[in-house]
Amino acid sequence: MTDRPGSPRITASGVTFSVHAPDAAGLWLCLFDGDDRETRLPMRARDGVWHSDVPGLRAGARYGLRADGPYDPAAALWFDPEKLLLDPYATAIDRAFAYDAVLAAPRGKGGDTATLMPKGVVERPLPPVPPQPARLTEGGLIYELHTRGFTMRHPDVPAEQRGTIAALAHPAVIDHLRRLHVSAIELMPVNAWIDERHLGPLGLSNYWGYNPVNWFALDPRLAPGGMAELRDSVAALHDAGIGVILDMVYNHDGESDALGPILSLRGLDARGYFRHEPDGRLINDTGTGNSIACNRPPVRDMILASLRHFVAQAGIDGFRFDLGPALGRLDGGFDPGAPLLDAMRSDPVLGDRILIAEPWDIGPGGYQLGRFGPGWLEWNDRYRDDMRRFWRGDAGMLGAFATRLAGSSDIFGADRTRSVNFLAAHDGFTLGDLTCYARRHNEANGEDNRDGHGENFSWNHGVEGACDDPAVQAARRRDVMALLSTLFCSRGAIMLTAGDEFGRTQHGNNNAYAQDNAISWVDWDGRDLEVEAHAFALAALRAHQADLRGTAMLTDADVEWLDEAGQGMTAARWEEPGRRRLVLRYRGSGLALCINGEDDACAFHLPDETVTVAARSLSVIPPARRTGPAAAAAAPSAG
Repeated sequence: MTDRPGSPRITASGVTFSVHAPDAAGLWLCLFDGDDRETRLPMRARDGVWHSDVPGLRAGARYGLRADGPYDPAAALWFDPEKLLLDPYATAIDRAFAYDAVLAAPRGKGGDTATLMPKGVVERPLPPVPPQPARLTEGGLIYELHTRGFTMRHPDVPAEQRGTIAALAHPAVIDHLRRLHVSAIELMPVNAWIDERHLGPLGLSNYWGYNPVNWFALDPRLAPGGMAELRDSVAALHDAGIGVILDMVYNHDGESDALGPILSLRGLDARGYFRHEPDGRLINDTGTGNSIACNRPPVRDMILASLRHFVAQAGIDGFRFDLGPALGRLDGGFDPGAPLLDAMRSDPVLGDRILIAEPWDIGPGGYQLGRFGPGWLEWNDRYRDDMRRFWRGDAGMLGAFATRLAGSSDIFGADRTRSVNFLAAHDGFTLGDLTCYARRHNEANGEDNRDGHGENFSWNHGVEGACDDPAVQAARRRDVMALLSTLFCSRGAIMLTAGDEFGRTQHGNNNAYAQDNAISWVDWDGRDLEVEAHAFALAALRAHQADLRGTAMLTDADVEWLDEAGQGMTAARWEEPGRRRLVLRYRGSGLALCINGEDDACAFHLPDETVTVAARSLSVIPPARRTGPAAAAAAPSAG
């Protein structure tokens, strides 16, 4: 018998269960037959971990937990035996979660919740995937996508497969990813989640999935075939040379604030799993109602176990961590050497995986861009904002533009950048909407357009939203292409959100977390083929030009910065508020990037030729004397 909690373990004689609940006075394992009849078996405790060995039980058995003890929410005690609980280590559930107010009812006032709760399913683990190096080439392209929205409207994916993880293995999907030279796809959350309680009355549901109840089990809506479905799709993507990164949410769980449901962690050990103020109130560093105590040993062990689970069972290449500072927050604030972060870097299974931090949350000291240290990549919102402001036309942005293009040495001050450069992500405007909407339009979310980011550094060319004017459409397309050119020519890893390569729109909604509909689903039939061709050409360019996909910081030994007349940039020239033209020229290869942020075409005088660059564009100019097929591959229309 182990003193550590873990997933149900199938033995020669039956199944062993182990659950962490140190403050509980009693714990029951609840087994459910095919007619949902419940059998309760008392568990026995040792050192805060409760155990049960059930002879004769086999894979496929459905189960839950019930815990008894003091009920005093003000003291972070939520024991209620009428609440059926999901085992935090359950690796599968029999159906998706659906919010019901009874799940949040105070003890003695709501009744039994067994009919409302998904049941855990005992699974026999798949044979471990043989260890392989993580797939993310240096300076590679990460492609962020929502499993459901990416394929719900894909004309080539069979209807019965759309919206599932299995659809990601479809040849048409993989072909598109390969044409973009994607190094790794990054899946938005696929773990079992529940709706926030305010969504039902609005007729909405949680679409993004950033409200997890369990960190091991896949949500059946996305993976009806369970872990085998994920494993098979990962294998198909690996065969195409594409890695898979999972977006994990360890900063909070779906039990929300003091008025939220009792589903799992809260009903077993609220004091241990969540962070609290001295007076017992839940700390809310996430904006979602609670904050997980990631660095307490039982929580840390469970997070590490769930990460290892996905590597061993599905061959996952890496992880992106939502609100990453939560993983390193101790009582005194964020610490890049926090036990959980150190354990991830040193773990024999996780140490060589891709680790990506979203380096901010709303808690004290929550903005930690550049502080996660060696072994980590970080989403770089400074890149996002500075590049948007430059192409919008803000004054005085040339120096910031150049710094971001060259790897953001002011943030990641080391020999190599750890930046994940991006211009748009799931959270915020799509890339296409940046040039069509000066303001957010989130009315469909039911919050009177108060939700979502207020400052997006976006612009609309004088017309808000859709426009039939060919001149406006051309200007918007030109700006999207300039943004894409900038991204693909930037130093470090780059990230593109699904559909941004062909002008996807959410019609100005910059917080579409509850829009499981055409607002969010990628419109494959409506894609802008001119923008898409531009993105494919840029992807080929980056794949064939080592200068563009490197991660070493660019220095004056590597490149020279010139003005459009071919003269070296002086300090005075950098500081000209209205200057919006620049050349970056690689000394070794002679490859040049000509940036024209002005509204007129311009002749750029390079050392070996003069080229005309269109208004508001970035053009990639190969060396004048290069000839042959390599030159054609290296010189798509990039402006």
